[in-house]
Amino acid sequence: MLSEQVYARLREAIMRGSYAPGQALKPQDLAKEQGVSLAVVREALVRVVGDGLADRLPNRGFAVPAFSDRRWQEIAEARRTVEPVVLRMSIERGDVDWEARVQAAHHRLARTPAFAPEEGEYFSETWAEAHRIFHRTLLEGCGNPVLLEGFDRMWSASELARRWSAHRTPDRDHLGEHRQLAEAALDRDADAAAEILTRHLTLTAAGLVDAHDER
Repeated sequence: MLSEQVYARLREAIMRGSYAPGQALKPQDLAKEQGVSLAVVREALVRVVGDGLADRLPNRGFAVPAFSDRRWQEIAEARRTVEPVVLRMSIERGDVDWEARVQAAHHRLARTPAFAPEEGEYFSETWAEAHRIFHRTLLEGCGNPVLLEGFDRMWSASELARRWSAHRTPDRDHLGEHRQLAEAALDRDADAAAEILTRHLTLTAAGLVDAHDER
């Protein structure tokens, strides 16, 4: 489907940083670049807005979200409030199969390079997917699909900002943070796991503030 192709290309371009925070996404220009109709471009843009990767501005068209503290910090606050609670439930309810999935997801994440030269300065698509799977797998032991759907929405909403901030914290020990999180969860130490996850999410939020200040 043509709109699906345009959507996929536009989404990838935003994720790769081809558009700066706050930059306008002009339907006419995009239609010309892509060689498609305005209707197709608008349909793709509406989907991108739904993903949280663009804003629809009253009487001003579409734009990449601005790198504002409030937008990203509110998402971070929501994740710090919800995810440690769900992780506690997951540790309490998760079975041996859940433990095996956590181990496998962590192994995949640890063995996947975070950056690929051909994909620019942001996290690679392969690492980003391994990262998502690891965090989601940690929570899947809760057995509550409604909570997991909430995680999926918040994760999608924060993915763009996470990529923007990736190169702003080069000294951050992502491998160590994820290893500690996996170990605490598999040790069934809910208090430690919740504390580690909260700190992990807080460091990401702090990186976003730093990135915004530098801009």
